[in-house]
Amino acid sequence: MTDEAKKPEHLKVVPDEDNVTPIIKPVPFSADKFKSTAPPTIANVETLVTGLPHYTISQAKDFVRLHPDEKSYWSDELCFVNVPIKGASKESMHLIVEPLAKCLPSARVLHFRLVLATKPNNVFFLCHVPTRNPDNTWNETNLLACEQAKHLWTQATSRREEGVDAYKERPRATLTPFHRRSGRSKPSTS
Repeated sequence: MTDEAKKPEHLKVVPDEDNVTPIIKPVPFSADKFKSTAPPTIANVETLVTGLPHYTISQAKDFVRLHPDEKSYWSDELCFVNVPIKGASKESMHLIVEPLAKCLPSARVLHFRLVLATKPNNVFFLCHVPTRNPDNTWNETNLLACEQAKHLWTQATSRREEGVDAYKERPRATLTPFHRRSGRSKPSTS
């Protein structure tokens, strides 16, 4: 049996000498046409700051500075309410208009100011500044810490373990300096 006899009738062997059109090879790939030529940013456009977290100066758990310009970076007293969210482990705090807040029990409505604040390394947040019950020792010491944080890096920590219902405000300037000795940080004895 010959090779021609084994093949089906619709297939034929084509000799190499006939006019065969060669397959054109593609040009080598170059990523040059995908390179960005635009400048990295558009003039006078900066990154949009997304929503900031908000908490009290003591909940920052670090040294804090509050913006000193009360007119531009401090809010007036605002009303807030914690709203339970289905499936969430904790409630979500929402801003509420005062006429609606008056319909709720007064214990559910929170009143405080918000101020632009930062922790070290430009970690921005909105700090709660109490506006009600200034005779309460927690609020009194919180306000003192907030006032101090306008000018100094300040850390507010609870004194509850000492049996005192107040915050201890520590400015950065009064902290004990640390010195390097044999690879370990130790407080100064002076």
